[in-house]
Amino acid sequence: MQESPYIKRDVSWLAFNHRVLQEAQDKRVPLYERIKFLAIYSSNLDEFFRVRVASLRSFKDLKKKTRKALAVKPKKELKQIQQMVAQQQQMFGRIFRGEILPALQEKGIYLIDETAYDEEQRHFVTKYFTTHIQPLLKPVYLTENEPLPFLENAQLYFVILFQASEKLAIVNIPSTQLSRFVELPSLHSKHYITFLDDIIRYNLHTVFDEKIENAYAIKLSRDAELNIENEYEGNLVEKIKKGLKTRNIGLPTRFLYDSTMSEALLLKLKTTFQLGKNDLIPGARYHNFNDFFSFPNPLKDSSLQDISLPPLSHPALENEDSLLAAIHKKDYLLHFPYQKYDYVIRLIQEAAMDAQVQSIRITLYRVASKSAIVTALLEACEQGKQVTVFIEAKARFDEENNLQWGAKLEAAGATVFYSQPGIKVHSKILLISRLENEILQQYAYIATGNFNEKTARLYTDHALLTADPRLTSEVLQVFDYLEHKKEPDCKHLLVSPFTLRQRFLELVDREIAHAQAGRKASIRLKMNSLEDKRMIDKLYEASQAGVQIQLIVRGICRLVPGVEGKSENIEIISIVDRFLEHARIYWFNNNGEEGLYIASADWMTRNLDHRVEVAVPIYNPQLFNELCTILAIQWQDNTKARHLNADLTNVYKPKSDMEPRVHAQLDTYRYLQHKP
Repeated sequence: MQESPYIKRDVSWLAFNHRVLQEAQDKRVPLYERIKFLAIYSSNLDEFFRVRVASLRSFKDLKKKTRKALAVKPKKELKQIQQMVAQQQQMFGRIFRGEILPALQEKGIYLIDETAYDEEQRHFVTKYFTTHIQPLLKPVYLTENEPLPFLENAQLYFVILFQASEKLAIVNIPSTQLSRFVELPSLHSKHYITFLDDIIRYNLHTVFDEKIENAYAIKLSRDAELNIENEYEGNLVEKIKKGLKTRNIGLPTRFLYDSTMSEALLLKLKTTFQLGKNDLIPGARYHNFNDFFSFPNPLKDSSLQDISLPPLSHPALENEDSLLAAIHKKDYLLHFPYQKYDYVIRLIQEAAMDAQVQSIRITLYRVASKSAIVTALLEACEQGKQVTVFIEAKARFDEENNLQWGAKLEAAGATVFYSQPGIKVHSKILLISRLENEILQQYAYIATGNFNEKTARLYTDHALLTADPRLTSEVLQVFDYLEHKKEPDCKHLLVSPFTLRQRFLELVDREIAHAQAGRKASIRLKMNSLEDKRMIDKLYEASQAGVQIQLIVRGICRLVPGVEGKSENIEIISIVDRFLEHARIYWFNNNGEEGLYIASADWMTRNLDHRVEVAVPIYNPQLFNELCTILAIQWQDNTKARHLNADLTNVYKPKSDMEPRVHAQLDTYRYLQHKP
């Protein structure tokens, strides 16, 4: 049972990844979507080791007094992490071998290794190897007199053991240049697929002169932190560019190996590559299951995948000739991926071509590699608009892409600002200034998700389109802060690192006061992560005062619900489904005078104190009710919702026979589909 008032952050994250694994286990999920969830789980775990485990290990180098002050026990946490990962990996293996492979075979799809090739397939893989694979192989003997081969981050290799020699060799598996899966000649209604690895295994005798005893797959993950030396001085962008060049040569964080290899061989590899005992993670015959994102579907059977949910048209905006004119009259909400993202691109394109538009300001955190948003901004530059772009250069794993777009925008004439020292720009805001009757009219877009049309098809987010001067004038203040360091003085928007934390604390305090006075008091919050201790403590205080609290938290959740005398009035669910729940919604009852915000910020210390974030109140009653309805559908989910508890068991929310089935994502789509 959980004894601390806070669940450990990384342990909670692993519990989230277990929910991803549950989707792979759920037989209600179409087969190829279950395979996709195995890939997501694997990809998530890779990043976890590269970022979080690497960070924990760095704590081990701190002095004992410093670790104590930080309340960090890295050895203990690493041990718990390894135990949880080992249990999940066993579950992963059972799902893959015991459920996924048999289900594929029932459909006539066989994933076979080199021992099962028939004569025609052997001929095929020999030719495929000679033509496609062999030119990409780089076999290297591990000898004392030769420099060691460098094991690249997340790349696959074979360790080759020879029959009549103690020598070892390493050969790469070129899965980044070639498809990991190869379709083999098939007969009748049977379809055969093999791993790239197994084609190499079958042909290894042509690579080495000596007889091979065995080949074992290995993979090394490396620390992904850029370790920017002194972020507060010098040219930060240049330092990031320099760091990007060295990211993939970071220290080892996880050495995955085939657990069938002998202890002696493992020890030799550990010594040869200077690995620590905590680096060694046993695996199976194959690694890099994130490659299953591209697993072939030779049947082209749509029933093996999710039903199609094409993005909906917005019933009011679809037929508007001018989005700016429409927004001038009233506010609108967009809900992604349920509704089309085209309106965002259209809005910027319209602003680019409108002769009355004077300027466009925008914040970019994660941009698509082929970005229609940036293309529209480049067009605005070409049309002579004043374009100001704030690009977050420290968005992990998107740094290089963001810097490239920044350079293109600068070359086109845009004013481009990058990260401020010690703080990230995580808000998702756009401001268009248009000259109307000799007055600058402002149009704002304030969202929970990035300006990224690719992720807008996968992430659930909300966006407000408004010309309300109460809001647009304060969006302008945020941009003034980003450009001129002038601290915003906002009465409507909540902006971190200035007012967002304090205002949310005050809103919870208001509910506490209502509860203590016997008035209506309740809170319903939806976010990706709940990690900040001060916010958690405030929710504990509210629970003890009698405030009814409902939380929808997708990922990390450090709050322990249901503890008598502390958090018995707090219930938490988490929804993991076909779309990634990314929206943040904060609703407060206020004795019936309800208030609601959508935000770019989670309740994490980094969001509240170290990022520029924006939460916007929804003042339009119709839009307010729209969001409340969507939030209620989420809370009522009894298909994909799990209860979060102290034991991290991820138990599905129960459904009685009398209750109607609620599947939040499908039901939200239907709600918006039929909404006038």
